[in-house]
Amino acid sequence: MNTQEFVSRLETLANWPLIFDYGDGQIKPGYHVTEVMNVTYETMDCGGQANFWRETIIQLMGPSLQDKPEYMTTEKFLSIYKKVAASVPVRPESEVRFEYGDAYKPAIHYHIGHIEERDDVVVIHLSQPGVTCKASDRKIDGVSCCTPVSNVISNVVWGDSAPSKGCC
Repeated sequence: MNTQEFVSRLETLANWPLIFDYGDGQIKPGYHVTEVMNVTYETMDCGGQANFWRETIIQLMGPSLQDKPEYMTTEKFLSIYKKVAASVPVRPESEVRFEYGDAYKPAIHYHIGHIEERDDVVVIHLSQPGVTCKASDRKIDGVSCCTPVSNVISNVVWGDSAPSKGCC
């Protein structure tokens, strides 16, 4: 889901409590939005293709002992987001992800799985990211990157020094 779609969806939900479910549990009430980041990725995949994309990452931190055990409302979340967006050029077309971790769980950049509206609360169901081989997913001329090189034009994938097997 891109950043604008997410923000637009929250804007339709008045002042509802905002719950984040990360699969193994929920972020406890009293959490904080600690940072909104514009992240740019420039990569080279194992198939030799350059990739470029951007993400908006919203960092969440669990509550401290002093925090009231109340969920942040959509209104408060949007006020934080809009304050950031007024100072930092948040890109509306970028995928939005949420970073969360605690003393027991490492910080992970979660995708939004889906948004659920129930009983006047909004539940953002987060899903863990996986690893994928972009070159294999893309397939070069219909052939997977991991196909033996004899079946792939070697200079397309690896230049003149093609290994005995594809990119992987």
